[in-house]
Amino acid sequence: MYLCRFNDDRLGVVKADTVFDVTPALDVLPAHRYPLPTVDPLIANLPAVRARIAGLLDDAPRLRLSDVKLLCPVANPGKIIAAPVNYVDHLHEGLSQPDIHHGNKINEISQAGLFLKATSSLVGPSHGVFIQHPERRNDHEIELVAVIGKTGRNIPQADALSYVAGYCVGLDMTVRGPEERSMRKSIDSYSVVGPWLATADGVADPSNLTLSVTVNGEHRQRENTSNLIMGIAQLIAFASSFYTLYPGDILFTGTPAGVGPVKPGDRMTASVEGVGRMEVAVGLA
Repeated sequence: MYLCRFNDDRLGVVKADTVFDVTPALDVLPAHRYPLPTVDPLIANLPAVRARIAGLLDDAPRLRLSDVKLLCPVANPGKIIAAPVNYVDHLHEGLSQPDIHHGNKINEISQAGLFLKATSSLVGPSHGVFIQHPERRNDHEIELVAVIGKTGRNIPQADALSYVAGYCVGLDMTVRGPEERSMRKSIDSYSVVGPWLATADGVADPSNLTLSVTVNGEHRQRENTSNLIMGIAQLIAFASSFYTLYPGDILFTGTPAGVGPVKPGDRMTASVEGVGRMEVAVGLA
């Protein structure tokens, strides 16, 4: 199932070029008072929401996909986790290009570990990316994103994929420079996630998905998740050995070689096989 958040926080099911408005399914979510929970309520209650959707779908209002504004499918993630240098070809690319490493030490993921991005950087594809430092190189990085579906700590790798609610297409945008990754990648609009949540039961093998990105029709990155240095299950186990994972937490799994600059006026098209395809415009902040 493809679940989207659209327009004014409406909930939709996407089938081909149609969005079925199933927003009344959100009525099953529990009401909260302060202090608010540390989870995304939709993701934490996804089975109950999906059960309600089943009773609404046949009579749900229908809209053209091209007419709706697609938001990030996860409204309230507790944290955004990202995997640096998780493809061998990107490791070689980063080591060989001064415009990428800027004198920073580049280690593959087992040595570099993970990093966190600010949740304020999160947007959906219809929002677009807004370049904050146009005098510097600002790069696209296509990634498969996993959305955590249940709470876990020290999760065994063998069980890790059962903690995934679904998958999204991600653009981990970055401004190049000497600062720490988490700072350069946490600029407003620099975490694009969408176009919807492909629920985990509909993605047969997340370890064998082709991902790609074009800029103004020019192919920039193309790779398969089978070539991840640290696979999705291993990433989840690794992350959970350092901090508790909660429903709605977002995990960027790493980008391959081919990262390159974008500028205001560009249009990126990012896709992940079996998950989705999103078009993202680039503007100036």
